[in-house]
Amino acid sequence: MKVAILHDWLTGFRGGERVLEVFCEMFPNADLYTLIYKPGSTSNIIENRKIHTSFLNKIPGIHKHYRKFLPLFPLAAGTLKIDSDVDLVISSSHCVIKGVLKPQSAKHISYIHSPMRYLYDQYDVYFGPHAPVYQRIGARIFKKYLINWDLNSNSNVDVPIANAEFVRRRIQKFYKIDSGVIHPFVDLEDFRPLQKDEIQKEDYYVMVTAFAPNKRVDLAIRAFNKLGKKLKIIGSGQQEEELKAMAGENIEFLGNVSREEVIETFTKAQALIFPGTEDFGITPLESLASGTPVIAFKFGGVLETLNDDVAVFFKEQSEDSLINAVKNFEEKSFDKSKLYARAEEFSKEKFKKNIKELISNTMVEYNG
Repeated sequence: MKVAILHDWLTGFRGGERVLEVFCEMFPNADLYTLIYKPGSTSNIIENRKIHTSFLNKIPGIHKHYRKFLPLFPLAAGTLKIDSDVDLVISSSHCVIKGVLKPQSAKHISYIHSPMRYLYDQYDVYFGPHAPVYQRIGARIFKKYLINWDLNSNSNVDVPIANAEFVRRRIQKFYKIDSGVIHPFVDLEDFRPLQKDEIQKEDYYVMVTAFAPNKRVDLAIRAFNKLGKKLKIIGSGQQEEELKAMAGENIEFLGNVSREEVIETFTKAQALIFPGTEDFGITPLESLASGTPVIAFKFGGVLETLNDDVAVFFKEQSEDSLINAVKNFEEKSFDKSKLYARAEEFSKEKFKKNIKELISNTMVEYNG
């Protein structure tokens, strides 16, 4: 069976790329098709293969400013040509890559991390009054075109799979199609060695996140400015300058650090702060695997991964609501064994088994 793998862009290594890495492990000889590729930005397992890119990859500075080229993404996806003798196409999609035309004889399984948030239910989060004028104007001009293209691209998918029940409901709402659900995973092997040691907690909280509007790093900063408590933030992104400008001296930006440093920072933190709306959210599970509970906004995919044994929830995306949650957290104690056990329910092995079964059933049905 000849396989092609699709992923929107390769410019960093986060949750979506960990899912992609499993697809690449399963099919080490498969070609990979993507809009943009920055060499060295992901893992050897992903990059150790033939990678096909779109014309966007030739634009100077594209790896840093690719989001500004959103209106060109459908056109770029249309220029990617999959070999005609491919039997199975697997896409890891949160933007346009599921719209790359499959060969007529192939079956296409699309693992959908999310319908494009910035076109549907989170349009105002990305393109509201806070956004630059040119972004707001551009979004209004191209929104209808992008939505129509996105909806039409679903005809290219034979088997849609959501990464969470929350996403399945959004697929049903925006695409009017049904999908299965296979939860992603936390790579527990990175954390198990530390689970045997008793590590002393330190006096800080942590965020591990991209600096995108839906992550609500701004909310965490405002709340911790008022609390005066230490907050360490790992990550980077388009909002970095404005977030640093609003942060008090108690807030430390660590930038992009190694996997080992992320795990160490997790392990010593009091809690992970998770104020955004996530479709699934691997980061909270990594926090649990580190023996660190979570303070999370009670909405979205976290309701499928967290419970009251491992987290404190807040119901409004407001400073007061988050501040009260931190205060409630400090009056509560957590059983580390329950944190570890919850993370174990979302193992890489379980994810791989479910994907293999899906592929097997799909191809058996396809072959009659």
